[in-house]
Amino acid sequence: MTTPAPLDEMSKQIIEHLQEDGRQSYATIAKAVGLYEAAVRQRAQRMLDAGVMQIVAVTDPLQVGFHRQAMIAITVEGDLRPVGDALTEMPEVSYVVTTAGSVDLLAEVVCEDDAHLLSLLTERIRTLPGVRSTETFVYLKLNKQHYNWGTR
Repeated sequence: MTTPAPLDEMSKQIIEHLQEDGRQSYATIAKAVGLYEAAVRQRAQRMLDAGVMQIVAVTDPLQVGFHRQAMIAITVEGDLRPVGDALTEMPEVSYVVTTAGSVDLLAEVVCEDDAHLLSLLTERIRTLPGVRSTETFVYLKLNKQHYNWGTR
């Protein structure tokens, strides 16, 4: 795994402006950070192309027809990578991390309802080769979902 080059302060400022409002024009950001609009556009495009950032619309799952969210803790026997890779390919899975601790992987899922979650768990996740156990944490309420932590 290669280590990405550190971001300079100007790129960090651009990211922070986009985290505040991803719909801001490059002209508005340019004025705020003291660059030309073309320079902001080029820097933003380089960061997008490099996978440093994404610009996306974040929704409230309940408002768009998904009535069940959960975090699934997964314990794996053997190599974790194939299970992690398989999870990332599932459209219901929005987030996957490899962890250190009592479980090996955490996967956040967004499902239409409990039946959809049950089907995902029993037919697709628990049947993956290497999955030893799962523990599901059903979300009762989404208290906070923000992506504006800045670049520190």
